[in-house]
Amino acid sequence: METSKTRSIVFCALFVALIAAGAFIKIPTPTAPVTLQNLFTMLAGLLLGRKRGCIAVCIYIALGLIGLPVFASGGGIGYIFRPSFGYIIGFAAGAFVTGTIAHKTPNPGYTRVLAANFAGLGIIYLCGMIYYFVISAFYLNSPIGLWPLFLYCFLIYLPGDIALCILGAILGKRLIPLLRRTGLSACA
Repeated sequence: METSKTRSIVFCALFVALIAAGAFIKIPTPTAPVTLQNLFTMLAGLLLGRKRGCIAVCIYIALGLIGLPVFASGGGIGYIFRPSFGYIIGFAAGAFVTGTIAHKTPNPGYTRVLAANFAGLGIIYLCGMIYYFVISAFYLNSPIGLWPLFLYCFLIYLPGDIALCILGAILGKRLIPLLRRTGLSACA
């Protein structure tokens, strides 16, 4: 029992570090650079399960809000007033949804894992776009129209994030059974 608890803590800490590092790894795409945060939050849900995956992301968020520079543009409590903070909130909800969908069966297939990733990504975008709209209109007093919101907060990032969903599904499908076989699975 103690080994299982220690393993969970180590896995959560690993994903906190990966998500933080992912904020600074930018992949150039024809539309907009994509960070690896989405990939690591997907994998947190897939490999840690919904609860532990969400906890890992929440710890990452808490570290950023207390001032550690783990977000793409730094950290601190003032980050909540940035329009892009909604995507960070969405990471936690996305990891939870990804883990929930993927682990409805003991050994999820590629299609289920990919669907879980797309559902989690959809939650991230939904949280991010709503937050962006509200902060822009009511805090920054600079409302954004629905088409520019859709274009700049969703459409330009979608191709890169679809590629990350596919990569996450490939990695998840290979790693979930491997972790279970070796007894290292945090969600077994």
